[in-house]
Amino acid sequence: MNVASVPRYRPALRRLHWLMAVLVLAVYLLVEQRGLFPRGSGGRAAMMQGHYWVGLTIGALAWWRLALRVRGATPPITPPLPQWQAWPSRLLHLALYVFLVAMPLLGLATAWSDGKVLYLPFTGIALPSLLATNRDLAHQLEDLHGSIGEAFYWVIGLHVAAALYHHWWRRDDTLRRML
Repeated sequence: MNVASVPRYRPALRRLHWLMAVLVLAVYLLVEQRGLFPRGSGGRAAMMQGHYWVGLTIGALAWWRLALRVRGATPPITPPLPQWQAWPSRLLHLALYVFLVAMPLLGLATAWSDGKVLYLPFTGIALPSLLATNRDLAHQLEDLHGSIGEAFYWVIGLHVAAALYHHWWRRDDTLRRML
C-alpha cells in the first residue's frame, strides 16, 4: 500500500505535525547548548531568547493544531487497533497536547517571575511582563518546567517508538497517515 492510497490527515495537520517536531528539537537544542557560552554573554542570551520564542511559537501552533483537530475527523487506522492499544494511544496524544500547550506557558511564567526580559526577535522591544519578579517562585517554576520537560521527552520517545512499532511490527497505516 503506498502513501497516496492511505487515508491521511489533512495537509495542514501533517505540516504542523512535522514543523512542530522540528521546533521541539530546536527548543531542546537551544536550551541544552546554552552552556557553550559563558553566563552573561551575548551568545548565551541569544540562545535563551531563541528558546523562549521557539517555545512560544510551539504553544501558539499547538492551539492552531488543536483547532484543526477538533474541526476535522481523524483518519481511521487500517487495520483497526485492538481496544488495549486504542486507549493508551488516546492518552499519549492527550499528554502530547497538554505538554505542547502547558510547557510554553510555564516557561513564560518562569522567565517573567525571574525578571527576565523577552525581546521581540530582531528588535530591542521588550514584551511586557505580566508577573512581578519573585525569585522563589521562579526557581520553583524552573524546576517544574525542567522536570515536566524531561517527562515530555520520554513521552515524545514513546510516541516515536509507537509509530515505528505500528509501521514495522504491526504493519498498519498509523505512520503513513501523517506522511
